[in-house]
Amino acid sequence: MALAGAPGSGKSTLAASLLAHLEAARPGLAAMLAMDGYHLDDGLLEQRGQRARKGAPHTYDVDGLAAMLARLRADDGCEVVVPVFDRRLEIARAGAAVIAGTVRLVIVEGNWLLLDEPPWRALRPLFDATVMLDVPRDVLAARLLQRWRDLGLSDEAARRKVEANDLPNADLVITHSAPADLTVAGANALTKLPATDPALPVRRRTAPRAAQRPPPGPGGSER
Repeated sequence: MALAGAPGSGKSTLAASLLAHLEAARPGLAAMLAMDGYHLDDGLLEQRGQRARKGAPHTYDVDGLAAMLARLRADDGCEVVVPVFDRRLEIARAGAAVIAGTVRLVIVEGNWLLLDEPPWRALRPLFDATVMLDVPRDVLAARLLQRWRDLGLSDEAARRKVEANDLPNADLVITHSAPADLTVAGANALTKLPATDPALPVRRRTAPRAAQRPPPGPGGSER
């Protein structure tokens, strides 16, 4: 499941809350994969002259994310090791988390998951369901300013970051994302999260139709 939205829309918070609901109801059912784990390293962005635009669509390893999503959909019973973005250090840490082979639902969260431009457009067939968070621009701006202040930036430096990079990214998400299966509108999406029903059916992760594998032979395994 893709959970998309502009920077500051609350994707990470909502994804973590949804995961906690599911874990309480059916332990081990779900896991989370953050798109930010596929940030290009600051050193590489410096070499390319793109450091100031970190977080823009062209500053991610989109092919690496696509390969990871395809690997998860292969559903071969093996655990999958995934990267995690450390916001305090502003760096993606490889091999920082594990998605167990028994997980049935992976919540993927990130700004650009529904961006209707190449190469991001190619990710959409890898999702069984898509959700977009729709938060007012002024709320996004206030949250983003506070995020940078919390990381130690002055008010002036935080404002420069937000106006030069974060808000242009937010505008691109808002204007150039493909329609989602579900849009959650409002400044506080968490208030609209329903209680999780332990009996709620969850669609099983399977390979995309074009990439379906034949049934396993004798001795084969399938999640």
